[in-house]
Amino acid sequence: MRPAPLLFEPPEAVAEAEHFFDLESIEDPRELLARSTELALAFRAAADRAVEFQAVAAAQLADPRRFDRLPTAAIAEQAEWSEDYTRKMVEFGRGLLRGSRTAE
Repeated sequence: MRPAPLLFEPPEAVAEAEHFFDLESIEDPRELLARSTELALAFRAAADRAVEFQAVAAAQLADPRRFDRLPTAAIAEQAEWSEDYTRKMVEFGRGLLRGSRTAE
């Protein structure tokens, strides 16, 4: 089977001005400050949570009980971290995993 021929040219994609959560459309500086602060706090919380997930994943990948465990250097390379930082993240992740087991 062959694709059906086009009977018209698709419209060219129009480059739209960049929008960042519509902050550029807020004219009231108080509202802009409130909304941008709210976003900054949300992104900060999301970044902190993502780091916790990175640490848990690093700890799981380095777990000596796993047959497919990765050495610290391999985890560091994959995550684009230094080996020293990777060791700290593995320990942090192990602490998080221990905490989640005791909470269950």
